Amino acid sequence: MVEERFKSAGQIASETHVETIRQAGGPFVAAAIRSRLPMIFIDPHLPGNPIVFANDSFLSRTGFDRNEVMGRGIEFLLGPKSDPELIAQINAAFNETFDRVYPEIGYYCKDGSLFWAITLISPVFSGEAIQHYFLSYLDVTERRQEEMRLRFLMNELNHRTQNTLAIVQAIARQTLRGKAPQEAVEGFEGRVIALSKAHALLGAEQWYGVDLGELVARTLEPFGFGGPSRPFAVEGASVRVPPKAALTLAMVVHELATNAVKHGSLSKAATGLVSVTWDMAKDADGKGVLRLNWRESGGPLVAGPTRKGFGSHLIENVLAKELGGTITLDYPPEGLACTIEISIANDEWGLKNEP
Repeated sequence: MVEERFKSAGQIASETHVETIRQAGGPFVAAAIRSRLPMIFIDPHLPGNPIVFANDSFLSRTGFDRNEVMGRGIEFLLGPKSDPELIAQINAAFNETFDRVYPEIGYYCKDGSLFWAITLISPVFSGEAIQHYFLSYLDVTERRQEEMRLRFLMNELNHRTQNTLAIVQAIARQTLRGKAPQEAVEGFEGRVIALSKAHALLGAEQWYGVDLGELVARTLEPFGFGGPSRPFAVEGASVRVPPKAALTLAMVVHELATNAVKHGSLSKAATGLVSVTWDMAKDADGKGVLRLNWRESGGPLVAGPTRKGFGSHLIENVLAKELGGTITLDYPPEGLACTIEISIANDEWGLKNEP
């Protein structure tokens, strides 16, 4: 609270100016008074850019009395731990001739609670000179609280999903011990781990999708990607993959890498290489298509399989249907080649580099 006897002559003059406009029915101040949006006026001609007017909506939202805010800089609303750079930016706006908008700043109410608001700072002219600046606040507290609640629930769901996958892995290991070949047990565990990694990536992004490059890299980590031997060459456009496609692609890449370790290029550590590339294209109808290519080289000579195992069946049938695209496996002598084509016409795909 700033008592009258402690106010400077300039501050009293500024408050008098605002009151004069209000009493005269000035349309701008009259609108500010009636507005449901919290609004304040500051005087840039006085030290500290003090508040010289606050409408009833602002006082009601913050819980302050008018005398508790008049004559004070807005720093007290931002709290003692506020980012000095933010305070500097706001004060710098009081020297500009154009509007400034600041997204979701947290302000303290009298009771210590926070309200979050999108803040508009705009100059008020008297002729060609700036007389005041007004700040209006669009309260987004409820939306922000809901986002925080949903983020908490999503984190909890992600945590429980990871725990569930770990339990599934442990149950399978105990159930199959001594009853199934070790290779089968390891194959099952590998698939669960690949699924878990994809879930972890999606969880970190709140299930809005993941970057394809990061998804491929994370899936290939257990097979040596990023290690000293560097048996992989990975390159492609920046694409954000929606959740369903991300989980399926992770399983496809895992199956291909597992096959390469057993029978393909990764079975020869010294010379084997896997190239994974992807790009954008358009089909005959002009719809977007993501084309991912898996190419192996430097391994043993390849011939077509005499029979197809579970991995091939999983890739060509189950996962292809899940992707809603096509997966083609070829067996040239130099190494396995797999081409995946997926329609990206729907809006779930976040393409940063469009064809």
